[in-house]
Amino acid sequence: MSAAPLPAVPEGVSHVLVGYSAQLMAEVDRLLPPGSVLVVEEPHVIAARDVHTAAAAHRCVAAVLPAPTQDEVRADELAGLVPRPPGVRAVMPAVEYGVVAAAALAAAWGLPGAGTGAARLLRDKLALRRAAARGSLSQPAFTEATGPAEVDALRSRYGGRCVLKPANRQASLGVVLMDPGDDSGEAWRHTVAADEPRLRVHYADTARYLVEERLDGPEVSVEALVHEGVVGFLNVTAKQVLPGPYPVELGHTVPAPDQGPEGAARNAALARATAELVAAIGFSTGVLHAEWVLSGGRPHLIECAGRLPGDHIPDLVDLAYGGEGLLAGLLALLRGEGPRPPRPAVRAAAIRFLPTPSSPGAVVRSVSGVADARALDGVREVVVALREGTGIGPVTNSWQRAGHVVAVGAAPEDAARTAERAAAVVTFDLAVPAGGTR
Repeated sequence: MSAAPLPAVPEGVSHVLVGYSAQLMAEVDRLLPPGSVLVVEEPHVIAARDVHTAAAAHRCVAAVLPAPTQDEVRADELAGLVPRPPGVRAVMPAVEYGVVAAAALAAAWGLPGAGTGAARLLRDKLALRRAAARGSLSQPAFTEATGPAEVDALRSRYGGRCVLKPANRQASLGVVLMDPGDDSGEAWRHTVAADEPRLRVHYADTARYLVEERLDGPEVSVEALVHEGVVGFLNVTAKQVLPGPYPVELGHTVPAPDQGPEGAARNAALARATAELVAAIGFSTGVLHAEWVLSGGRPHLIECAGRLPGDHIPDLVDLAYGGEGLLAGLLALLRGEGPRPPRPAVRAAAIRFLPTPSSPGAVVRSVSGVADARALDGVREVVVALREGTGIGPVTNSWQRAGHVVAVGAAPEDAARTAERAAAVVTFDLAVPAGGTR
């Protein structure tokens, strides 16, 4: 890290966000006063995403400071490069790649946070697996992979099925579900090539991969607000995943359905497992977004993030529970305002991602049905990412989805049905190249 200090920050800064999240900023704007936020971000990302211009559109942002926030090995040096705002009250990771830096700054400045050790585990799926293995958490069998040989060695023990993934990516990047007969070399090439060049910086010795047993069962996530190692507010989200080799998420429902005795038992098991996870990694204060597979009657840990979930799950939580939102609760925790207690949902919310047309090489000619989808009772939002002239390719990660629909309902099943109905209304007319299929 460079020894040159960064400029002083403007007066009035009370919150530091590590990383810039366009999706998050509208809600931060609503919650925090003008000029109260300092965004600390990698110089490469600032330039690639024109963060200065984007952040200027938000009244809450006082300044954007460049700093090596993704150099996780030397994160403890970051406090020597980022001036401590005199009135700072909270440090929050706004993106996956800012989790370790946010924890390090909070620790250096004496503010609540995840703890640097826990943050490092959460940013490394292989290290997280090893920490969980030292405790009582159920999880798939796993090993580090340095090439196709390790992939084949593990999958041979489980009928030729496995999961191959990078240790430090997000949004399903590089994750491959393998079946008997699949080519390990091809899967390996896909996994190691997966990247986010506009969001991520390459520091030395950060590329690691793991292969693990492939479990079958319903998939859920748990969103938990944790205060000094104790879980408070907790939500269980049901999710749908794209069939095939790339497990891109197609939808979420909050809270997860089955709220009778079976659902209560599932939620209790997930709450116990989340508490065990907190203890296993030594997590102190903040938010956890943990993904689980319910296999063999108990939750098995898939992975866990130490920041707010993506896929608009915070919006679904806020719609379903009312009252203090997930982001507001997290900021209160990080300001030292005490635990955020559990509370019941008052209704349900769901998101469904628009199916990307399965015609690689085609181009979007037009989009229809958006107004009709928005007019459906219960629909709160319809967003289309594919525009006229957009080329169609395979969907291998979350960034490639066609858009989404958000809906609410009295029960989880109601919200899910409305979101699915609205998503089905939106259609894409394609121009297919000669020899292609529509």
